[in-house]
Amino acid sequence: MRSMKLATALATIALVAAACSSSATTAPSAAPATAAPATAAPATAAPATAAPATEAPSAAPATEAPLSGELTVWNAYGSGGTAEGKAFEQILAKFATDYPGVKINALDVPFSDLYTKFETEAAAGGGPDMYIAPNDSLGKEVRAGLLADTGDVSGLFVPQTTQTAINGSQVDGKYYMVPESLKAVAMFYNKDKVATPPTTTDELLAAVKSGIKVGLNQNAYHPWGFWYAFDGQIMDGTGKCVADATAGVSDAFAYLKALKDAGAEFYTDGAKFQDAFKTGKLDAIIEGPWFSGDAKAAYGDKLGVAPGPAGPAGSPFQPMTGVDGWYINAASPNVALAKQVATILTNQDAQQIYVDVAGHVPANKNITIADPIVQGFSDAVGSGYARPQIPQMDNYWGNFGDALNTVLDKGADPKAAVASACAAMNKANNIP
Repeated sequence: MRSMKLATALATIALVAAACSSSATTAPSAAPATAAPATAAPATAAPATAAPATEAPSAAPATEAPLSGELTVWNAYGSGGTAEGKAFEQILAKFATDYPGVKINALDVPFSDLYTKFETEAAAGGGPDMYIAPNDSLGKEVRAGLLADTGDVSGLFVPQTTQTAINGSQVDGKYYMVPESLKAVAMFYNKDKVATPPTTTDELLAAVKSGIKVGLNQNAYHPWGFWYAFDGQIMDGTGKCVADATAGVSDAFAYLKALKDAGAEFYTDGAKFQDAFKTGKLDAIIEGPWFSGDAKAAYGDKLGVAPGPAGPAGSPFQPMTGVDGWYINAASPNVALAKQVATILTNQDAQQIYVDVAGHVPANKNITIADPIVQGFSDAVGSGYARPQIPQMDNYWGNFGDALNTVLDKGADPKAAVASACAAMNKANNIP
């Protein structure tokens, strides 16, 4: 992993607890421009709402004495410069008031470096006590022995947590996260420029040709929904890449190239991508709910959100659905305290702040969503595709990201690019 400097401390907060509360907290400050390796259900997995949790929740041990100690926590919210950062600051401020005896050193780490930095430092016995992020690398980090089992505090969050968030917090039936929110991409649009959002891929292409300025992130994460809209499939139930067995994924590659040729803009820098929409250079983008607060600040009532477009045969756009939450460093000397603090930082009050300030889709099923933008993303999550946590998925990102780049930037044949990526993925996974 490449080395990096920590960004300015988001907050150094003192806090103590008389008792623990519940739930979760976190999301990427920008969409993963080059999504980190994921690890969950196989590519044939059911939509994100499926599959019951296999580990029964256990109540946390009673806390009779006030919590005390010191924790270092990492986040990727941009040191308060974003809506997510502001929400996190509010949560920490409330936490400091309610629990003035635990000192929290909250440090911002750029999302692009978050996983590799944690994995490198934790493997050497260092790193933060806990960090908050999507479940992009959950399975990978569990298999590397870097994360502590959170099953002993699951009784504090499972009863009020959606099934999707419960599923996304587990690997092999055990909990390794305290969930905060759910994420899947959808289409943001400026109502002044887009009177009726396109509902199909044909309509989207026609909109671009008519002059609507559409932007997309060029990586293997954001376009995932297109693979399934075109009836494609990345893996079978064994983890074998089968994207080359049918024309679906290569048809989606060809479609994205047609969008680019028609005038759609593709970005490899997530911050520039978001800025282009906020400043009016783009009229519609496919992006995640982590951007909701900033987008609403830019457009107010003019902001709309709609699902990604259905494919030519009517198959729905199925975005990859992930779960954000707190992870506890197995190497931390403060594992027990970190677990208790994670449940407090993700309780109902904290998640309500994330919903109201940052536009998160809550993991807590008891929170009422009033904002239509948040509700739109809640709908997208419901129709999404559960982020795979199996080890074979680790070799999807680079191979298919590179393949898409060759098609969009060099005009490579989509079918050949997909076949090459699939073969490379299977070879890396030792699958014949």
